[in-house]
Amino acid sequence: MLVRLPGVYPAQYDSWALVEALKQETLGPDSRVLDLCAGTGVLSVCAAKQGAGRVTAVDVSRRAFATTWINTRPHRRSVRVVRGDLTEPVRSERFDLVVSNPPYVPAENDRVPVSGIARSWDAGKDGRAVLDRICLQVPDVLKAGGVLLLVQSTLSGIEKSGAMLEEQGLRVDVVSRVDVPFGPVLAARRDMLTQRGVIAMGQRSEELVVLRAVK
Repeated sequence: MLVRLPGVYPAQYDSWALVEALKQETLGPDSRVLDLCAGTGVLSVCAAKQGAGRVTAVDVSRRAFATTWINTRPHRRSVRVVRGDLTEPVRSERFDLVVSNPPYVPAENDRVPVSGIARSWDAGKDGRAVLDRICLQVPDVLKAGGVLLLVQSTLSGIEKSGAMLEEQGLRVDVVSRVDVPFGPVLAARRDMLTQRGVIAMGQRSEELVVLRAVK
């Protein structure tokens, strides 16, 4: 059972889709894993349980940092928790596997929150404020043959993520798709997203996709 401090994104559909994808990867004592936008640390815990020798969890939120630290304490020999902005704290390191469940929900405007729980989902008008940065930064911290597992909604441009990663020299495949009902945030934004043409009239669900990109 995971501890979750107030203001930290709870593990839910997207988290579990990424957990299932992570379970398909082969990890061992020499494996180095990076968990970006760690949140509760659920992916770091999963990687440690699968036998990864070294897991680094990164989140910009102080509360997420604390939550991940608490949840990974039983695995403290193999998990390091760092507070920072995406790959900034680990730019000189290289990883076999990077997993990320970033903010990707289209918002009313491009002003990205710097505090509060909305920080864990609001990602600008097109939902790509963090996705674009991940697609550009992660290839630099992957070893040759390393893998990125990235989850996002089709509402925030699966094709663009794939194209950006391919431009960085990665081979991209979709390894998971799941249709889930709108949660409270998207339900409240249904009219706005319909007006923008992002969703169809009356649409009440979104498709979550896990991308697997190999360097």
